[in-house]
Amino acid sequence: MKLFLTSKIWKDGKYYIAYNPELDVASQGKTQEDAANMLKEAIRLFIETTKEIGTLNHVMKEAGFIKKEKEWLTPAISFSSLEMKV
Repeated sequence: MKLFLTSKIWKDGKYYIAYNPELDVASQGKTQEDAANMLKEAIRLFIETTKEIGTLNHVMKEAGFIKKEKEWLTPAISFSSLEMKV
């Protein structure tokens, strides 16, 4: 299965946090690259586990993915900057 996902990576103290909003999965690493690789591994394990326990279709639909033939279409997520006074 091939998925096209979004990641957000930021530094928090000594570590970089990598987050995938579509599946609500996160990981961390000492570098941005390490965090991204750890996120890919976390997502892979998440998908494998949901397949094994038989909840993959439910999880994907709940996350907004749409199944088309044998593919899952990624939900549209947009990011933008928000400026405001507090």
